Amino acid sequence: MRIVGLTGGIASGKSTVSNLFKSNDIPVVDADVVAREALKKGSGGWKKVVEAFGEEILLDNGEVNRPRLGQIVFADPDKRQFLNRLLAPYISSGIFWEVVKLWSKGYKVIVLDVPLLFEAKIDKFTKPIIVVWVDPETQIQRLLARDNSSEEDGRNRVNAQMPLDVKRSKADIVIDNTGSLDDLNEQFQNVLVRVTGPLTWYEFWRSRQGVSIILASLTSGVVLCMKVFNDNSL
Repeated sequence: MRIVGLTGGIASGKSTVSNLFKSNDIPVVDADVVAREALKKGSGGWKKVVEAFGEEILLDNGEVNRPRLGQIVFADPDKRQFLNRLLAPYISSGIFWEVVKLWSKGYKVIVLDVPLLFEAKIDKFTKPIIVVWVDPETQIQRLLARDNSSEEDGRNRVNAQMPLDVKRSKADIVIDNTGSLDDLNEQFQNVLVRVTGPLTWYEFWRSRQGVSIILASLTSGVVLCMKVFNDNSL
């Protein structure tokens, strides 16, 4: 099984690339979706976060007010790291089980869409690693246009993340998203060819088909050994 790592920064266009993978029938495990599940009312993650940050982060229906929580943690690095530590076990577990589900269905290539791929050290489980990159000013301008937020809030959110230049230096594949959507699509097609190429032997043996062959071989070996043992006993 090939587990592709996809990351970027806020307003870099990572979600657009993620959707392009989905439209080409490549399954995507979205860490943001997993994180939302981890924060659902009554869940273990929800209880930890409410205990830590108080009920003022809740909406009237009891769900977490994600924009309000975001304002708090993006303005304070210590609180942001604390929140990440609180939710990390729930998010990691959720991602793991989503991967297991896709593996059991026989998918040979999946994409992990994880904003904190490097920070959470999930990158060591993925290959290749794709980084969607834009320059900082383009990132901020796109964020302000998208969210209609203040420039201060926008810069706080961008500065709260690992710089995209650092992520780019750790990538196997870089998608430069400073151009048009057509430019992005053209780059994506090249990436798609690379990602969907033949599996390496290591990736094959991690797939369901590979594991099935291993189990079948082991079973045959055990049966053969038992037969030899029984024949010798006679």
